[in-house]
Amino acid sequence: MKYPFGHGFITSIMLISRHFVLPPEQAWFGAGDHVEGLIVPETFKGTEIEEITALLKKKVIWHQPGTLDTEDAREVIFTLNRLILAIDHNLGISDASIGEFK
Repeated sequence: MKYPFGHGFITSIMLISRHFVLPPEQAWFGAGDHVEGLIVPETFKGTEIEEITALLKKKVIWHQPGTLDTEDAREVIFTLNRLILAIDHNLGISDASIGEFK
Protein backbone atom coordinates (compact mmCIF):
# COMPACT_ATOMS: atom_id res chain seq x y z
CA MET A 1 0.00 0.00 0.00
CA LYS A 2 1.29 3.47 -0.86
CA TYR A 3 1.21 6.23 1.73
CA PRO A 4 1.57 9.55 -0.09
CA PHE A 5 1.58 11.47 3.20
CA GLY A 6 4.21 9.41 5.02
CA HIS A 7 4.39 6.06 6.73
CA GLY A 8 5.98 4.81 9.93
CA PHE A 9 5.86 5.54 13.60
CA ILE A 10 8.34 8.30 14.46
CA THR A 11 8.09 9.57 10.87
CA SER A 12 4.33 10.06 11.15
CA ILE A 13 4.59 11.56 14.63
CA MET A 14 7.06 14.10 13.25
CA LEU A 15 4.79 14.90 10.29
CA ILE A 16 1.77 15.40 12.56
CA SER A 17 3.87 17.57 14.90
CA ARG A 18 4.79 19.89 12.04
CA HIS A 19 1.15 20.84 11.68
CA PHE A 20 0.80 21.87 15.30
CA VAL A 21 3.56 24.47 15.27
CA LEU A 22 1.23 26.45 12.99
CA PRO A 23 -1.53 28.68 14.36
CA PRO A 24 -4.46 26.48 15.44
CA GLU A 25 -6.73 27.60 12.61
CA GLN A 26 -4.09 26.42 10.10
CA ALA A 27 -2.82 23.33 11.94
CA TRP A 28 -5.69 21.03 11.11
CA PHE A 29 -5.63 21.08 7.32
CA GLY A 30 -3.80 17.95 6.21
CA ALA A 31 -2.90 16.72 9.71
CA GLY A 32 -5.32 13.81 9.38
CA ASP A 33 -3.55 12.63 6.24
CA HIS A 34 -0.55 11.58 8.34
CA VAL A 35 -2.67 9.49 10.73
CA GLU A 36 -3.29 6.92 7.98
CA GLY A 37 0.42 6.07 7.88
CA LEU A 38 0.91 6.09 11.67
CA ILE A 39 1.80 2.50 12.52
CA VAL A 40 2.53 1.30 16.07
CA PRO A 41 5.55 -1.05 16.07
CA GLU A 42 5.07 -4.55 17.48
CA THR A 43 7.45 -3.61 20.31
CA PHE A 44 4.88 -1.14 21.63
CA LYS A 45 1.72 -3.22 21.15
CA GLY A 46 -0.22 -3.62 24.38
CA THR A 47 1.62 -0.73 26.07
CA GLU A 48 0.75 2.79 27.12
CA ILE A 49 2.36 3.91 23.85
CA GLU A 50 -0.26 2.06 21.82
CA GLU A 51 -3.03 3.60 23.96
CA ILE A 52 -1.70 7.14 23.58
CA THR A 53 -1.21 6.63 19.83
CA ALA A 54 -4.84 5.56 19.49
CA LEU A 55 -5.89 8.66 21.45
CA LEU A 56 -3.77 10.87 19.20
CA LYS A 57 -5.36 9.37 16.10
CA LYS A 58 -8.85 9.97 17.49
CA LYS A 59 -8.11 13.57 18.43
CA VAL A 60 -6.76 14.37 14.97
CA ILE A 61 -9.37 12.47 12.95
CA TRP A 62 -12.44 13.54 14.96
CA HIS A 63 -11.65 17.27 14.92
CA GLN A 64 -13.97 19.43 12.83
CA PRO A 65 -11.89 22.33 11.37
CA GLY A 66 -13.32 25.66 12.39
CA THR A 67 -14.76 24.26 15.62
CA LEU A 68 -12.69 24.51 18.82
CA ASP A 69 -9.47 24.73 16.75
CA THR A 70 -7.39 26.24 19.57
CA GLU A 71 -8.66 23.97 22.34
CA ASP A 72 -8.37 20.80 20.26
CA ALA A 73 -4.90 21.78 19.00
CA ARG A 74 -3.78 22.25 22.60
CA GLU A 75 -5.06 18.73 23.39
CA VAL A 76 -3.21 17.24 20.41
CA ILE A 77 0.03 18.94 21.49
CA PHE A 78 -0.47 17.63 25.03
CA THR A 79 -1.07 14.11 23.65
CA LEU A 80 2.01 14.33 21.39
CA ASN A 81 4.10 15.33 24.43
CA ARG A 82 2.71 12.38 26.43
CA LEU A 83 3.50 10.02 23.55
CA ILE A 84 7.07 11.22 23.14
CA LEU A 85 7.72 10.92 26.88
CA ALA A 86 6.20 7.42 26.94
CA ILE A 87 8.47 6.36 24.06
CA ASP A 88 11.54 7.72 25.86
CA HIS A 89 10.54 6.00 29.11
CA ASN A 90 10.02 2.73 27.24
CA LEU A 91 13.47 3.10 25.68
CA GLY A 92 15.01 3.37 29.14
CA ILE A 93 15.26 7.14 29.65
CA SER A 94 13.54 7.29 33.02
CA ASP A 95 14.07 11.02 33.54
CA ALA A 96 12.88 12.16 30.10
CA SER A 97 11.24 15.57 30.22
CA ILE A 98 9.63 18.03 27.81
CA GLY A 99 11.37 20.85 29.67
CA GLU A 100 10.22 24.30 30.65
CA PHE A 101 10.65 25.98 27.26
CA LYS A 102 8.32 24.17 24.91
